[in-house]
Amino acid sequence: MTVTASTAPQVPPQTETEPRPAAQSRGADTRALTQVLFAQLKELEPGSEEHTRVRGALIEANLPLVRYAAARFRSRNEPMEDVVQVGTIGLINAIDRFDPDRGVQFPTFAMPTVVGEIKRYFRDNVRTVHVPRRLHELWVQVTGATEDLTTAHGRSPTTAEIAERLKISEDEVLACIEAGRSYHATSLEAAQEGDGLPGLLDRLGYEDPALAGVEHRDLVRHLLVQLPEREQRILMLRYYNNLTQSQISQELGVSQMHVSRLLARSFARLRSANRIEA
Repeated sequence: MTVTASTAPQVPPQTETEPRPAAQSRGADTRALTQVLFAQLKELEPGSEEHTRVRGALIEANLPLVRYAAARFRSRNEPMEDVVQVGTIGLINAIDRFDPDRGVQFPTFAMPTVVGEIKRYFRDNVRTVHVPRRLHELWVQVTGATEDLTTAHGRSPTTAEIAERLKISEDEVLACIEAGRSYHATSLEAAQEGDGLPGLLDRLGYEDPALAGVEHRDLVRHLLVQLPEREQRILMLRYYNNLTQSQISQELGVSQMHVSRLLARSFARLRSANRIEA
């Protein structure tokens, strides 16, 4: 059937009194759809056909969140399709673990999992040193020439012999050999050759356990500055100084009930401000 201008559905023009940016509209629609789908998923039997269908719809609806997270790694010289695919694994894990009854918005819950999966991919599968394509291709030729010359002379060839064989400079040969080392990982526990020193692992610094919460603390800091100064102070006294509501009321000279109301209002504001645009 051919759709003409007269038969196509008419979309009412956006009025100047109700501006709504496209990104904001999409984000709001995605959040609303996600809430509905999670409500449906909770009532379905895991492994059933309908459960699989709703779960797939949740993944599809939240793929923009994965692309948003993957965009932070554009400078890593890795195909963006691969990064998005890895981030999607994190998204699926977050969907399977998410509990909508906890009162946390799904983007807030899922983002650390998605980013963590991408970081793990770069840590485990990508070389730390990026070798230029020309140097990599030349390294392959140097490796082949080294094997041929070793077979011909019965010994390891010199740099000059390899350079003469490939018609390149000795500096280029040395650069290729150095670049080739980035393809071979060295054990952190292996002792250093010749110097008798302990392995590299014994000389590395420890991993700060607080690093895992950096992104969460940054998000909380961003949200806290949106509160009035008095409510910020109450939250600091309650959760940083570990004071009870009774002690806070004495500190500020207000009733404990008033402190409780201010805390509740602060939490409501923080939840409403906690938006990650998909």
